[in-house]
Amino acid sequence: MLRPKLGFLLFSLALVAVAPTVARTAVKPHPLTLNDLFRVKEVGNPKVSPGGNWVLYTVSTMDLKKDDRTTDLWMVSWNGKQDVQLTYGYNGSVSSPAWSPDGKYISFLSSRKGKVQGAQVWVLSRSGGEARQLTDVTKKQGTIEAYRWSPDGKSLLLTVHTGGTVSANAFNDAKEKKYIPPIVITRYLFKQDIIGYVTAKSHTFLYLYDIATGKMKKLTADKKYDEQDGVWSPDGKEIAFISNHTAEPERNINTDVFVVAAKAGSAPRQLTHYTGADLGPLAWSPDGKEIAFLRGGHVKYWQYQEDHLAVIAADGGGHATVVTANFDRPIHDPQWTPDGKLIIALVTDDRNRYPASVNLTTDTVKRLVDGEGSSWGHSGKAGHEALLWTTDTMPSEVYALSDGHLRQLTHQNAKLLSELVLARTANMHATSKDGTRVNGLITLPDNAGAAKPYPMLLWIHGGPQGQDAHGFSAMRQLFAARGYAVLNVNYRGSNGRGIAYQKAIWANWGVDEVQDIEACVNKIVREGIVDPKRMGVGGWSYGGITTDFMIASTDEFKAAAAGAGMGDPLQLYGVDEYVNQYNFELGPPWENLQTYLKIGYPFLHANRIHTPTLFMGGTSDFNVPVVGGEQMYEALQTLHVPSALIVYPQEFHVFTRPTYIRDRFQYWFNWYDKWVLGKNVKLTYLPWAKKEAKKATKKEAKNAAE
Repeated sequence: MLRPKLGFLLFSLALVAVAPTVARTAVKPHPLTLNDLFRVKEVGNPKVSPGGNWVLYTVSTMDLKKDDRTTDLWMVSWNGKQDVQLTYGYNGSVSSPAWSPDGKYISFLSSRKGKVQGAQVWVLSRSGGEARQLTDVTKKQGTIEAYRWSPDGKSLLLTVHTGGTVSANAFNDAKEKKYIPPIVITRYLFKQDIIGYVTAKSHTFLYLYDIATGKMKKLTADKKYDEQDGVWSPDGKEIAFISNHTAEPERNINTDVFVVAAKAGSAPRQLTHYTGADLGPLAWSPDGKEIAFLRGGHVKYWQYQEDHLAVIAADGGGHATVVTANFDRPIHDPQWTPDGKLIIALVTDDRNRYPASVNLTTDTVKRLVDGEGSSWGHSGKAGHEALLWTTDTMPSEVYALSDGHLRQLTHQNAKLLSELVLARTANMHATSKDGTRVNGLITLPDNAGAAKPYPMLLWIHGGPQGQDAHGFSAMRQLFAARGYAVLNVNYRGSNGRGIAYQKAIWANWGVDEVQDIEACVNKIVREGIVDPKRMGVGGWSYGGITTDFMIASTDEFKAAAAGAGMGDPLQLYGVDEYVNQYNFELGPPWENLQTYLKIGYPFLHANRIHTPTLFMGGTSDFNVPVVGGEQMYEALQTLHVPSALIVYPQEFHVFTRPTYIRDRFQYWFNWYDKWVLGKNVKLTYLPWAKKEAKKATKKEAKNAAE
């Protein structure tokens, strides 16, 4: 919400005074449209104040006209009666909100214009006034990625990324004829999505920043290791962090917990010596005697991790205790209660993601919220617990959690929701060919029952260690609004069903996933919900990869859309950022070629594919490079299978540009409507894109004439 201009406000008041009897035309409730999608406000990052009376949070919005995304800072009172906007988009977006220890200041990261450019920590006084730039870290010194207030409020712990990367967009962004030096690479892991090419000088370190003097000093004496997730001890004398101090840290995921004195140049002591992944976020107990962290698995199962809650003595005495060793579900974001008896964390569990308390005496896990939904962030202070909560028909909002009950504090999307009629999502399950129970979700159009059997879109989640859960989904709502039933399947490889279920597809991609999905599709067809002659399939990332598996295994789908996928892992070895996964799960190609050939059946047996398929990707995606889709597209073109390839300039694995996000949805609509519903739809640019293209052509002609 932008601050209203005075002229507009006066005009509005005058209009009311002149015509008080004129009522605003009510908007007829309707299903979600693309225009509505860009009115959805994304609420995030709740932070409870030290006294527990307020909750900071962020609100992100997309502006199609400006083709930009803006994130602003808000604050809501604990009783929910006051909701105040603190920053406004025209000054620049914000992230990482926090309270100073005394609650007098509100801080955030922003690249807004200041005395030193780049991401800096800014502060707002609770008593009012403009935000001021607190840090002045130069580009030469590095980029601030995260920060933490010291308990006494006199220092900041900064996580700083120091140089050594070249954006994947560098060549596209450079001015014509400008010399760009070549990129010299000597590292094993040399590319990362968004970050770009990673050179020898690229590292992440922890720094101490003295607020009074503005001086920044490196915390540890080590110069070759990456440090992250730094957290102050309650007394401010020590800092815990995560690092990998093995001989070749890039060739494994053997991170450990370290503690170091809060003094520049100190030598850290290693607390954990586990051969797998010990991870953050870290949390000190209120008395400073213990540190909670997450314990994952070995690099062999890198993409099939199930993190457990663990605790270790901060003084280094004794071994870590894995508190949730007998709880077969992933744990996230541990935070201690003020009395130190419990840890509040988030749990991923079979189509839900809920807050739970972990009793450190009995090692029991207690779910704190009933009902179906998902939480993606929580914060506790002074006995008050706030969290984000989303359901199938409600985008994320901030809620207060007390005695197992949720009390809604923010209502950022209330007006939009009052204008919408949203589709309902229900649980479903089926039995796979080998007897495995497979769970999923089915979303039906609002007029459920009026037009059965429905056309269907099977949309496959990525990961594979992710899950389709109860929570607001634009994909489900937009396609349900167009009359499609939307099926989501948590195939083997998904999390939330236990580690055995998750690891079932290890080194054997495209087998169990296809069987599990087929079982769910067959069930809803048998039940008369879906028309087997009008079904489409699609997905992004591993969902795009699985889409390729599906169309190489069956001809039952009338159309497919594989985004950021690939049909042959051999071609992406060394091209994407997953070389450790390839080496530890599949083995190097020269040692285990048959595994690659088996998994690469969508490309190597592309002549099995007859499904019209749309391939998509971003030119700057280093996660799953667009070459994966290009190769599959060319194979289908060779075979004269109807296909199209859409490549988005300078987009990474996750799209952020609003016009491209809208454009992608419209292409999906057109593709499925044409091939699934048989509509006479052309795969063409959208009207707004045509206008932009026309403007660009005129500008080019003008420049050429000059």
